Amino acid sequence: MANVAAREREIEVPLTSERALDPEWLSLALASEVSNVELVETIRTVATKLRFSADIAGEEGRQHFCLKGLLDTDEAGRMGGMTCVLEGDFYSKVAPTVGVRVPECLAAVVDREAQQGVIVMRDLIAGGARFCSALEPFDADDAVLSLKQIAALHQGSGVLDGAPWIAPRAAQLARMTYVTPEMLQEMMDGPRCEGLPAHVRNAAGLIAALRELAERDAARPQFLVHGDSHAGNIFRDAEGAGLIDWQLLQRGGWALDIAYHLCAVLPVEIAEREERRLLGVYLGMMRASGAAMPDDEEAWLQYRESVIYGQYLWAITRRVDPPIIVQFNQRLGAAVARHDSQKLLGI
Repeated sequence: MANVAAREREIEVPLTSERALDPEWLSLALASEVSNVELVETIRTVATKLRFSADIAGEEGRQHFCLKGLLDTDEAGRMGGMTCVLEGDFYSKVAPTVGVRVPECLAAVVDREAQQGVIVMRDLIAGGARFCSALEPFDADDAVLSLKQIAALHQGSGVLDGAPWIAPRAAQLARMTYVTPEMLQEMMDGPRCEGLPAHVRNAAGLIAALRELAERDAARPQFLVHGDSHAGNIFRDAEGAGLIDWQLLQRGGWALDIAYHLCAVLPVEIAEREERRLLGVYLGMMRASGAAMPDDEEAWLQYRESVIYGQYLWAITRRVDPPIIVQFNQRLGAAVARHDSQKLLGI
């Protein structure tokens, strides 16, 4: 699968599914005449994904695409539009320079002033790929495949030198105000955190731990970090694994991705048994590439601290199916308890 640079077009960013699937708009976005557009599937989470097929001038047979953006939402929903611009920038500026497997992106249409964007990709599912899920647990061998992709991303961190627009998002999350401590505590008192130790279910403690983690993380070597490396953002096909969803792309410590990934995708009993060995597998990949990594004990400490990042992301999550929210909170909360992450961070 070729990782092709996306094309940024000076055309409107569609705000509705109807406009996004308009052959006239698609023809402008793809710089080819598009006709006979047929919607295959609509997937709505925070962003909307439209799987569709169409005829493209000069292309033989039906072509299959997936368009992603903040569609059919209100003004409040569009407030997250900068994450769509960030994802477009990843595909057009970063994806061509790193070795990670991603969907082939054909167009990134962004409006920086309005802070909105959409991307048009080849449809992975139509090409035979399948997406993983929180409800389909990984085993250790599965985790090795995805760790290879995360390591490939981290090995491309040299791009950060010329990309000040890639920000340290952990610090931004620690300072955000749209989810108040009271709102967070109410969510953590619900089913998502049921059965976890009281200190792990404490919103004030979680926020304080994230702030301390962000401060420590900023002082460590910075890597190109996916930022949301849960199972739903991993695909598999005949060639192996790959990564999607770059809306939380950031710079930060390598452990933000690795601790989040392993503790989210592995059932608790497998994580307890395998996570340190799998951390060693990742470190070996990075060292073999020439990356300067901490020694094993320091790496284990950073890993244990960084589980807080993943717990926070899923503690604040609202627009995802409840069973998935519960699953990730249970796994990541158990990891925070197992590793004494808050205590390591002085909370």
